[in-house]
Amino acid sequence: MAERPVFVPAMKAPFTDMFPTEFQWNPGLAVSQKQKNITALHAAFGRRFPERKVLEISSKSLQPEGVKLSAFNLKKFLPSLGKEVPIECIYQGGKVFTGGGPYTDLYKASSKDAKRDTRLKESGDMKAFYYEGEMLPLRPLTAFYDWLYISALMETPELAEEVLKYDAFTDIEYNPNKSLNCQARAAAMFFALHRAGLLDRVGNYGDFLKLYTR
Repeated sequence: MAERPVFVPAMKAPFTDMFPTEFQWNPGLAVSQKQKNITALHAAFGRRFPERKVLEISSKSLQPEGVKLSAFNLKKFLPSLGKEVPIECIYQGGKVFTGGGPYTDLYKASSKDAKRDTRLKESGDMKAFYYEGEMLPLRPLTAFYDWLYISALMETPELAEEVLKYDAFTDIEYNPNKSLNCQARAAAMFFALHRAGLLDRVGNYGDFLKLYTR
């Protein structure tokens, strides 16, 4: 057996609730095995909350919109480059360490290469994030990633509409014991902020940070 979280929108900060869900794990690294785990996770959650409509957001998703919404594929416009860049590349390229960074050349890499760049593990402790000429605070720990993801959705109305068709979100690759950021959690937060009429607070990063303690 294994346990993975399902994220649902919530009406107060941090605008998501997490439901740990136990299911029968299918071992192996093949995409087919991961997709079996997605199916098992959704079935287990559905037995508890049959009224919920669940979307897997990852490159392994069985739902086409879930693949498009993966941070490897979802893009945000960067004025400094004059083009859209995958969220994963902006996030990894924006990390600032005690011994180096930001490595903004990762903006032009593939999402997989950006995530695996060895400098991200060899540059010491993280101390800040960088975005378009500004240094941003490291805490709240998931805020920068969440902001990138949510603001990218606001720039991509057709995918934002897909998110709003669901009310529960998963990412089979996310293990809360090993990982920090989660695209499924960010999608749930987007849904909640939309429902609460607070998306106007996303444009300014300082205002967005205040949502975490609202």
